Amino acid sequence: MQPEAQERTHMNFRPLHDRVLVRRIEAEEKTRGGIIIPDTAKEKPQEGEVVSVGAGTINEKGEVRPLDVKAGDRILFGKWSGTEVKLDGEELLIMKESDIMGILEGVSAAKKAA
Repeated sequence: MQPEAQERTHMNFRPLHDRVLVRRIEAEEKTRGGIIIPDTAKEKPQEGEVVSVGAGTINEKGEVRPLDVKAGDRILFGKWSGTEVKLDGEELLIMKESDIMGILEGVSAAKKAA
């Protein structure tokens, strides 16, 4: 029964307000010249995939403004953005939408085709 409980935790996790749950996308382990980069020399990637998003921010009128990002979006974020969490043994980040610098449009479709 334990594995089912862990699976439900991840699947049912929903960030609150303007927070976003992000999975880091690992950088290539080789340079263009074919040199393999050891793990100790690699920086943590600043690119990720949105796993889930909160409902949005509440404005002065009490209305909810939905977030600009959605689950599945490929994003770029700041080097020190977010809080690292571990759900179901997977390391993820929770960050505010304002920590996201932008959405990489057309990237996920191109990666799948490759």
